[in-house]
Amino acid sequence: MKRLVLLLASLACFAVQGQVLRWSAQGDPQTMDPHSQNESLTNAVNGQVYEKLTRRDKQLGIVPGLATEWTQVSPLVWRFKLRPGVKFHDGTPLTADDVVFSVQRAQQPSSQLSPYAHAVGTARQVDPLTVEFTTPSFDPIFLQHIDTIQIMSRRWCEEHKVTKPLDYNNKEETWASLHANGTGPYMLVSRQPDIKTVWKRNPNWWNKFEGNVQEIVFTPIANDATRLAALVSGEIDFVLDPSPRDVPRLRSTPGVKIIDGPENRLIFIGMDQARDKLLYGRVPGDRNPFKDARVRRAMYQAIDVETMRTKIMNGLSVPTGGLTPTPDGDFRDPALEARLPFDIAAARKLMAEAGYADGFEVTLDCPNNRYINDEAICKALAAMWAQLKIKVRVAALPRALYFPKVEKLDTSLYLWGWGGNITDAEIIMTPVYRNRGERGVGYYNYGNVRNDRFDALAAQSSTEQDPKKREELIKAALAEYQRQVHVIPLHRQMIPWGARSNVNVVHRADNWLEVSWASVGK
Repeated sequence: MKRLVLLLASLACFAVQGQVLRWSAQGDPQTMDPHSQNESLTNAVNGQVYEKLTRRDKQLGIVPGLATEWTQVSPLVWRFKLRPGVKFHDGTPLTADDVVFSVQRAQQPSSQLSPYAHAVGTARQVDPLTVEFTTPSFDPIFLQHIDTIQIMSRRWCEEHKVTKPLDYNNKEETWASLHANGTGPYMLVSRQPDIKTVWKRNPNWWNKFEGNVQEIVFTPIANDATRLAALVSGEIDFVLDPSPRDVPRLRSTPGVKIIDGPENRLIFIGMDQARDKLLYGRVPGDRNPFKDARVRRAMYQAIDVETMRTKIMNGLSVPTGGLTPTPDGDFRDPALEARLPFDIAAARKLMAEAGYADGFEVTLDCPNNRYINDEAICKALAAMWAQLKIKVRVAALPRALYFPKVEKLDTSLYLWGWGGNITDAEIIMTPVYRNRGERGVGYYNYGNVRNDRFDALAAQSSTEQDPKKREELIKAALAEYQRQVHVIPLHRQMIPWGARSNVNVVHRADNWLEVSWASVGK
């Protein structure tokens, strides 16, 4: 009998140990500091450890998280009741003071979340389990903004001298670079950047696990073929970003499955429209051709986006002329979705009118492990723009080097993407398109575009209480940005996930893997 008990105990232990999700992607999370970088993989990974006042359900609806309820007391005031009994991984109880601290931390200049953290206004503790937010003006998507801020422990941050987000762009390293202390379903065990990161299940999590994953092992594999081979061989269980060219093969590979769907993400080209001379280029007369709307329009019309969809993206993209991550926000306007026609003759005419009939040289900065086929997209664009006698040098960098470079405006021409779980146009207009300003406005406007008419319309839409008037303001603002071709939209991504056949996960349109919902079978 004793032997049987030991055998059963051994089998139970093996079953628990066997519930490991071995996860891979082409890139690595940038940091374990949840307020430093606003990048989707980094956010999703840190989101297994840190939680917010609200959560997203499987359809991206906002539901209670660390807060059980909330009330809009007045147009400018929101009050949240915290969930009692919640503890951080080190055993410290969650209080309203931690929430106030986290908002203030996320508002710091070194935080890429500062545009959203400033939008939620001033936080104050009403009592240990009640927090009140007072916004500087009416915020029509307040709950969407509050859902971006992960909550940290004030005591832990003070103890480890990480009361401010680390300055990633200047290569700062802090305790929060490699360590974490949240309230979420998984606890960080070890962090080896670009090698391996391990988490274990939090046995004291306040919520209910829907899946059976006891341990997460994340291993970045940059090479597409190597990542594919690891999945097919069973070395890893889940791939966030299989190469589109490999998806047809994976669909017919025994032991493997594809889980796919659209992503709320726009891929586009940005251009330096502020400097009189390009940082990276050779242009007749030492001018900046991107300050001329005719050049921007010519480059747009020289892009054969349908060929890109079929040949480069293997059908895993939806070409668009829209400027938002999704067309399914609060309104749908076909006019704002329409692309300029692919027309080489018209593009050449525009180049001649602008004085660039013989073209110019420029460097296109591009990540090589962030978006689907990002480097291949850039090379295809270089070939297409060659028809306008624009000689493009593609400078492809890993995300860890690429993001700090463009964030310093150290670029002339660049590939960028924007998306996530918020479908409202505000989520891209204020941080990405508006004139660069204070409190995070225009933080991601890396082309340093300045359009005062757009900026005024976008600013007004950010505080407009009447939904119909707000829709009209948003449409007018986006139409103005489109007319001036301040960015060149390419497509919205379709996201395929690759998994072993015994792995069950929930595919969300924000490309977020929620491991507490995942199961690994025999």
